[in-house]
Amino acid sequence: MIGYVTLGTADLNKSGAYYDELLATIGANRFMEEPNYFIAWSQTQDGSGLAVTLPFDKNPASVGNGTMVALELKTPQEVDAFYQKALALGGTCEGKPGFRPEDANQGFYAGYFRDLDGNKLNAYCIVEG
Repeated sequence: MIGYVTLGTADLNKSGAYYDELLATIGANRFMEEPNYFIAWSQTQDGSGLAVTLPFDKNPASVGNGTMVALELKTPQEVDAFYQKALALGGTCEGKPGFRPEDANQGFYAGYFRDLDGNKLNAYCIVEG
């Protein structure tokens, strides 16, 4: 249903470098780019994508209150590694990886973080018992 998600950034080069490294860990590469405006990544040319952009209206980029981008991975180990990479690249913790609710041992497993501009993301997977 979702084709792509765009996140605002104050520094396209810095954000681009962050997502180049982070998204490479799940096989996503730049597939579309307009210099000094936006960069988009995807795992396939026809798959869903994630983009960062300098705001079109030239106002400062801001974070949406309640807005979050969820990236689906396959295993808890992939979620853990992706979350740790996000933090190692300068992202900040918004919720360590684990099952939600916390007392579960299957179902929804996710780690939450913010990127360099404060945009909230999570990496998640569904673990079946």
